[in-house]
Amino acid sequence: MAGVGLRAAARRCLPRRDHGGPRAASSSPSCPGCGPPGPGAHCPGAPRSAPAGGAEPSAHLWARYQDMRRLVHDLLPPEVCSLLNPAAIYANNEISLRDVEVYGFDYDYTLAQYADTLHPEIFTAARDILIEHYKYPEGIRKYDYNPSFAIRGLHYDIQKSLLMKIDAFHYVQLGTAYRGLQPVPDEEVIDLYGGTQHIPLYQMSGFYGKGPSIKQFMDIFSLPEMALLSCVVDHFLGHGLEFDQAHLYKDVTDAIRDVHVKGLMYQWIERDMEKYILRGDETFAVLSRLVAHGKQLFLITNSPFSFVDKGMRHMVGADWRQLFDVVIVQADKPSFFTDRRKPFRKLDEKGSLHWDRITRLEKGKIYRQGNLFDFLRLTEWRGPRVLYFGDHLYSDLADLMLRHGWRTGAIIPELEREIRIINTEQYMHSLTWQQALTGLLERMQTYQDAESRQVLAAWMKERQELRCITKALFNAQFGSIFRTFHNPTYFSRRLVRFSDLYMASLSCLLNYRVDFTFYPRRTPLQHEAPLWMDQLCTGCMKTPFLGDMAHIR
Repeated sequence: MAGVGLRAAARRCLPRRDHGGPRAASSSPSCPGCGPPGPGAHCPGAPRSAPAGGAEPSAHLWARYQDMRRLVHDLLPPEVCSLLNPAAIYANNEISLRDVEVYGFDYDYTLAQYADTLHPEIFTAARDILIEHYKYPEGIRKYDYNPSFAIRGLHYDIQKSLLMKIDAFHYVQLGTAYRGLQPVPDEEVIDLYGGTQHIPLYQMSGFYGKGPSIKQFMDIFSLPEMALLSCVVDHFLGHGLEFDQAHLYKDVTDAIRDVHVKGLMYQWIERDMEKYILRGDETFAVLSRLVAHGKQLFLITNSPFSFVDKGMRHMVGADWRQLFDVVIVQADKPSFFTDRRKPFRKLDEKGSLHWDRITRLEKGKIYRQGNLFDFLRLTEWRGPRVLYFGDHLYSDLADLMLRHGWRTGAIIPELEREIRIINTEQYMHSLTWQQALTGLLERMQTYQDAESRQVLAAWMKERQELRCITKALFNAQFGSIFRTFHNPTYFSRRLVRFSDLYMASLSCLLNYRVDFTFYPRRTPLQHEAPLWMDQLCTGCMKTPFLGDMAHIR
């Protein structure tokens, strides 16, 4: 088993200790990457001398390399793959469902999961609106939707027409910047941002992902928007047409908005719910189970009642409203959570608005707009006994967690595919060897003779190739939505900040008891990672430098 291999490696690589504290461990050929044999400690920043026995330093480095390859192979038996469950729920924060009395839900991509076939429809309709109503060139019609181009969470620099992936530290991941459909060379990206990959905070985004010149695409509906934006820019650049970047961006986003505002998307889904709505029976099972265990349910969505009603009838049945204690439509999130001025209005069965003042929220009734402050006052549902699920980290979850103390669950449909990729043997071996090679580079960089520098350069090249291969497993242009090469993405940072739980779909709740407690694993900080592959195999746990460093204490 993998655990046996790790323990065996630990026995080979970790130092023995006595009651006198850490001992400077001598290197051994049986411990790959730990440096040449010889007694005593060695400062990590000082140049290495030639290995004992007259061996060339470069030969020693390659010997350590080969030993590491064998060790990595031994540590990854076949059963180590497929360890992650795509239907699992993952916890950022400890939460017990026993304490949750009230469950809230968004509708689109939360209660109702949509097939990817919806995206080409949105793209095509918005493209045609651009041509027919905004008088864009007819040549744009030749572009079709490419589902493999973009991923969620990307940033778009409006003034530079750059679509790019940014990590949690505000750095552009080189190799993931595109203008139109063409990659932008790394040197040009760095030059565009004043000689750095870093994007200052004031440019990045406001609280809801919209900065003065950079926007983050956070919801799943933004996938066709990014594709159309890139196609239109590609056409203008390819034909040498001058354009104002801000005007083009606004026209494309307005065309996408028109698809929603004019009800085109609602019409497509309503005409063929079997085609577009996924996992409806599982949504019904989740809701029924919660009600059967005495939980209270509510729905807050930006979608109109007629659309929600038809979808819920398809998934749950004609009496779906009896499952919910409160139903609010056209809520206008995220301002619903912050703007106190908009009152609730009641809708009748035909969708007509009533004018009477709302003094209580009744089960089985439909309410429009309103605000969270009146909602809290009328329901008295407050704090951690409320758990709300949504797919948009900003519009659905951020305010509820940070301002009101609700528990939150993020629905991330992409998670299922990414976990299946992580479970592949190719990914596991590529990542593990990449980590081990990184440890070798860190440990062996003290060899500074000419031949050793050539070896290190070869390792750096191999490491970069491995990173590109791993990235392309997820998406050829932008990689995983959760990681840059080694850092979390900006999207991941927001996911951890704004959600207690995250999962691929609401149906994942069916795999757990209603009183289940989710415990997040203790994720190692950089100084807390004794069993990370690269540190384990390169001797970083042996603390050989503590003696030399004693004088600075």
